[in-house]
Amino acid sequence: MRLLVNFVYDSEYKGYVADVPELPGCMSQGKTIESALKNVKEAISLYLETIRPKRKTTKSALTTVVEV
Repeated sequence: MRLLVNFVYDSEYKGYVADVPELPGCMSQGKTIESALKNVKEAISLYLETIRPKRKTTKSALTTVVEV
């Protein structure tokens, strides 16, 4: 299964927050990208174990770039 994961640096935490848009509420974090990736993979696995078998996840995601 391939899922989009957004990594955002949090200066207060001094690390990265990982969010999985296709799995509402599925997030994790880590002090480095590598640790955030490892942690979010575990979060995804746990998330998928707990959802009902009949529930389908959204297959589409919208990603865009905003210039400020």
